Amino acid sequence: MNPAFKRLTIAGLFLLIVLVVVEMFAYDVIKISWVSFMEIQPAFQPMYQPLPVATDAIPLEGMAYSFDLGVPPNPITADQTSLQRGAELFQINCVLCHGTGGKGDGPVASKLQNKPFDVTSFPIHSFTDGGIFFVISTGVPGKMPALDENLTVRERWDVVNYLRTLK
Repeated sequence: MNPAFKRLTIAGLFLLIVLVVVEMFAYDVIKISWVSFMEIQPAFQPMYQPLPVATDAIPLEGMAYSFDLGVPPNPITADQTSLQRGAELFQINCVLCHGTGGKGDGPVASKLQNKPFDVTSFPIHSFTDGGIFFVISTGVPGKMPALDENLTVRERWDVVNYLRTLK
């Protein structure tokens, strides 16, 4: 066999093998985790170790309540606009568990281990508006989730005003 042809064949086979291996990496047939400089530097990973809230931080919409100051008074008058907004928000956030009339008979209530409160009953209606606002904001452990991240301060007060109309 001609030595030049032999060298050319070996070089061609070598290039073919290199090309096949490169394509296997390109199409993730062979997966290798390449370390990048972004992966080896210390970084803030959200939700792994969230930064604590500053001790004197106040939300953009103002301080909603302070346990040190006691139960806040209702700053929103129960006018038609507030009641209408409260009814809409109640339909969105509360009806599944509490039902349309607030009796604790929503479509999900029968499937819950801890039954929802009847918000028209005596214990709830004996709460002050600020007390109901606290319950909506912080929830009830094991029974009701906190809605302070779902509803703004104004929206929570609108729901409180609407709850007062339920009988």
